[in-house]
Amino acid sequence: MTGRALAAWIAGGLAAGTVLASLGWGLLHAAQQQPSSLVGSQIPDLTIQDLDGSLINLRALKGTPLVVNFWASWCVPCRQEAPALAAAARRMAGAQFIGVDIQDTDSAARAYEAEIKSPYPVGPAVHGSYRDFGVTAPPETFFVDRHGIVQSRIIGPVDSQRMEVYLAEILG
Repeated sequence: MTGRALAAWIAGGLAAGTVLASLGWGLLHAAQQQPSSLVGSQIPDLTIQDLDGSLINLRALKGTPLVVNFWASWCVPCRQEAPALAAAARRMAGAQFIGVDIQDTDSAARAYEAEIKSPYPVGPAVHGSYRDFGVTAPPETFFVDRHGIVQSRIIGPVDSQRMEVYLAEILG
Protein backbone atom coordinates (compact mmCIF):
# COMPACT_ATOMS: atom_id res chain seq x y z
CA MET A 1 0.00 0.00 0.00
CA THR A 2 1.39 3.37 -0.94
CA GLY A 3 1.62 6.27 1.46
CA ARG A 4 -1.05 8.12 -0.45
CA ALA A 5 -3.50 5.18 -0.22
CA LEU A 6 -2.75 4.73 3.50
CA ALA A 7 -3.42 8.44 4.11
CA ALA A 8 -6.73 8.17 2.23
CA TRP A 9 -7.78 5.17 4.36
CA ILE A 10 -6.87 6.98 7.58
CA ALA A 11 -8.71 10.15 6.52
CA GLY A 12 -11.78 8.12 5.54
CA GLY A 13 -11.69 6.21 8.82
CA LEU A 14 -11.44 9.44 10.81
CA ALA A 15 -14.31 10.99 8.85
CA ALA A 16 -16.51 7.93 9.37
CA GLY A 17 -15.63 7.84 13.07
CA THR A 18 -16.51 11.51 13.45
CA VAL A 19 -19.85 11.03 11.71
CA LEU A 20 -20.74 8.01 13.87
CA ALA A 21 -19.68 9.77 17.08
CA SER A 22 -21.74 12.84 16.14
CA LEU A 23 -24.76 10.70 15.32
CA GLY A 24 -24.48 8.83 18.61
CA TRP A 25 -24.15 12.05 20.59
CA GLY A 26 -27.12 13.58 18.76
CA LEU A 27 -29.34 10.58 19.41
CA LEU A 28 -28.37 10.47 23.08
CA HIS A 29 -28.79 14.22 23.48
CA ALA A 30 -32.22 14.23 21.77
CA ALA A 31 -33.44 11.38 23.96
CA GLN A 32 -32.49 13.34 27.08
CA GLN A 33 -34.45 16.41 25.98
CA GLN A 34 -37.76 14.67 25.31
CA PRO A 35 -39.96 13.44 28.13
CA SER A 36 -39.89 9.65 28.08
CA SER A 37 -43.47 9.46 29.28
CA LEU A 38 -45.93 11.97 30.58
CA VAL A 39 -48.15 9.29 32.09
CA GLY A 40 -48.65 10.20 35.74
CA SER A 41 -47.53 13.81 35.19
CA GLN A 42 -49.29 17.15 34.90
CA ILE A 43 -50.30 17.96 31.32
CA PRO A 44 -47.79 20.33 29.67
CA ASP A 45 -48.90 23.92 29.14
CA LEU A 46 -50.25 24.14 25.59
CA THR A 47 -52.59 26.59 23.89
CA ILE A 48 -54.07 26.01 20.46
CA GLN A 49 -55.80 28.46 18.19
CA ASP A 50 -58.70 26.56 16.72
CA LEU A 51 -59.47 27.05 13.05
CA ASP A 52 -62.26 29.47 14.02
CA GLY A 53 -59.71 31.70 15.81
CA SER A 54 -60.53 30.88 19.45
CA LEU A 55 -57.68 30.23 21.90
CA ILE A 56 -57.92 27.09 24.01
CA ASN A 57 -55.47 26.49 26.87
CA LEU A 58 -55.34 22.86 27.98
CA ARG A 59 -54.43 23.64 31.59
CA ALA A 60 -57.38 26.04 31.81
CA LEU A 61 -59.62 23.03 31.14
CA LYS A 62 -58.58 21.43 34.44
CA GLY A 63 -61.68 19.86 35.98
CA THR A 64 -62.69 18.34 32.65
CA PRO A 65 -61.31 15.03 31.36
CA LEU A 66 -59.41 15.63 28.10
CA VAL A 67 -58.56 13.65 25.00
CA VAL A 68 -55.72 15.44 23.22
CA ASN A 69 -54.98 14.15 19.73
CA PHE A 70 -51.92 15.27 17.73
CA TRP A 71 -52.53 15.02 13.96
CA ALA A 72 -51.45 16.36 10.58
CA SER A 73 -53.19 16.64 7.21
CA TRP A 74 -50.51 14.54 5.48
CA CYS A 75 -50.74 11.72 8.04
CA VAL A 76 -52.49 8.63 6.60
CA PRO A 77 -53.07 6.96 10.03
CA CYS A 78 -54.64 10.26 11.21
CA ARG A 79 -57.28 9.88 8.50
CA GLN A 80 -57.83 6.26 9.54
CA GLU A 81 -58.47 7.17 13.19
CA ALA A 82 -60.62 10.26 12.51
CA PRO A 83 -63.97 8.37 12.48
CA ALA A 84 -63.25 6.69 15.85
CA LEU A 85 -62.28 10.02 17.42
CA ALA A 86 -65.32 11.81 16.00
CA ALA A 87 -67.72 9.08 17.13
CA ALA A 88 -66.29 9.05 20.66
CA ALA A 89 -66.39 12.85 20.88
CA ARG A 90 -70.05 12.89 19.86
CA ARG A 91 -70.95 10.10 22.28
CA MET A 92 -68.95 11.19 25.36
CA ALA A 93 -70.36 14.41 26.76
CA GLY A 94 -68.17 14.15 29.87
CA ALA A 95 -64.83 14.56 28.08
CA GLN A 96 -63.44 17.42 26.00
CA PHE A 97 -61.63 16.43 22.81
CA ILE A 98 -58.92 18.71 21.39
CA GLY A 99 -57.05 18.20 18.11
CA VAL A 100 -53.55 19.67 17.85
CA ASP A 101 -52.36 20.12 14.28
CA ILE A 102 -48.59 19.71 13.92
CA GLN A 103 -46.06 20.17 11.13
CA ASP A 104 -48.68 21.52 8.75
CA THR A 105 -49.63 24.58 6.76
CA ASP A 106 -52.78 26.52 7.58
CA SER A 107 -54.29 25.82 4.16
CA ALA A 108 -53.58 22.07 4.38
CA ALA A 109 -55.07 21.89 7.88
CA ARG A 110 -58.20 23.75 6.79
CA ALA A 111 -58.65 21.52 3.73
CA TYR A 112 -58.25 18.40 5.89
CA GLU A 113 -60.80 19.67 8.44
CA ALA A 114 -63.25 20.63 5.70
CA GLU A 115 -63.17 16.97 4.69
CA ILE A 116 -62.97 15.33 8.15
CA LYS A 117 -65.28 17.74 10.03
CA SER A 118 -64.06 17.01 13.57
CA PRO A 119 -66.83 17.73 16.11
CA TYR A 120 -64.31 19.30 18.51
CA PRO A 121 -61.82 22.19 18.41
CA VAL A 122 -58.73 21.65 16.27
CA GLY A 123 -55.82 23.88 15.38
CA PRO A 124 -52.11 24.49 15.73
CA ALA A 125 -50.30 25.23 19.00
CA VAL A 126 -49.61 28.92 19.55
CA HIS A 127 -48.06 28.43 23.00
CA GLY A 128 -46.15 25.28 23.89
CA SER A 129 -45.32 22.54 21.43
CA TYR A 130 -46.05 18.95 20.53
CA ARG A 131 -42.43 18.35 21.57
CA ASP A 132 -43.41 19.13 25.19
CA PHE A 133 -45.56 15.99 25.02
CA GLY A 134 -42.73 13.92 23.54
CA VAL A 135 -44.64 13.52 20.27
CA THR A 136 -42.31 12.50 17.46
CA ALA A 137 -44.85 11.78 14.72
CA PRO A 138 -48.62 11.90 14.46
CA PRO A 139 -50.97 10.48 15.42
CA GLU A 140 -50.57 10.39 19.18
CA THR A 141 -53.39 10.68 21.68
CA PHE A 142 -53.25 11.57 25.38
CA PHE A 143 -55.98 10.91 27.94
CA VAL A 144 -55.99 13.40 30.82
CA ASP A 145 -58.09 13.11 33.98
CA ARG A 146 -60.04 15.97 35.57
CA HIS A 147 -57.04 16.81 37.78
CA GLY A 148 -54.87 17.54 34.74
CA ILE A 149 -52.84 14.33 35.08
CA VAL A 150 -51.99 12.35 31.95
CA GLN A 151 -53.38 8.86 32.51
CA SER A 152 -52.64 7.18 29.17
CA ARG A 153 -50.93 7.70 25.84
CA ILE A 154 -51.55 5.96 22.54
CA ILE A 155 -48.82 6.16 19.92
CA GLY A 156 -50.33 5.54 16.50
CA PRO A 157 -53.96 5.49 15.44
CA VAL A 158 -56.68 4.92 18.02
CA ASP A 159 -59.53 2.52 17.44
CA SER A 160 -62.95 2.47 19.07
CA GLN A 161 -62.12 -0.39 21.46
CA ARG A 162 -59.02 1.26 22.93
CA MET A 163 -60.86 4.58 22.96
CA GLU A 164 -63.56 3.08 25.19
CA VAL A 165 -61.01 1.62 27.63
CA TYR A 166 -59.02 4.84 27.98
CA LEU A 167 -62.12 7.04 28.17
CA ALA A 168 -63.51 4.89 30.97
CA GLU A 169 -60.22 5.40 32.83
CA ILE A 170 -60.46 9.22 32.76
CA LEU A 171 -64.22 9.43 33.21
CA GLY A 172 -64.47 6.91 36.03
